[in-house]
Amino acid sequence: MPLPTPARPASAGRASAPTKPPGCPMRVCFQLQVKPDRLDEYRTRHAAVWPEMLEALAATGWHNYSLFLGPDGLLIGYFETPSLVDALAGMAATDVNRRWQAEMADYFEALDGRTPDEGFLVLDEVFHLEDQLADQLADQVEPGRADPGTTHRKDTP
Repeated sequence: MPLPTPARPASAGRASAPTKPPGCPMRVCFQLQVKPDRLDEYRTRHAAVWPEMLEALAATGWHNYSLFLGPDGLLIGYFETPSLVDALAGMAATDVNRRWQAEMADYFEALDGRTPDEGFLVLDEVFHLEDQLADQLADQVEPGRADPGTTHRKDTP
């Protein structure tokens, strides 16, 4: 299933971006803005997320999920998932998510009537160390080598 368009609300552009191959998790980073007068309460709410919500996130493909909050309210989220569209749809289908999103919506600026999980901006990944190291290694491996466990530099005989 397609990903949201980078740097656009999660609810926009879902049909335009490619997915990763099966079994290869997508790294998703998103941005929201927490209202300055709600920062302390937001932190408190996330120090003890409802167990049912935690279970629903894990069951619907939200893995290695973290939130980072800046002193100005900038919220950056990161998670890995086999499919962003499926992860969002899976959570949208749960009662616990509907309750959580309804309670959390007032913590955020500029949602324009959307829930937080519909209004976040998906950011475009521009660098990933492991991907570039793997590409570099692949460029050094002799093409057509019968033993894939052995690496040979292209510039050596």
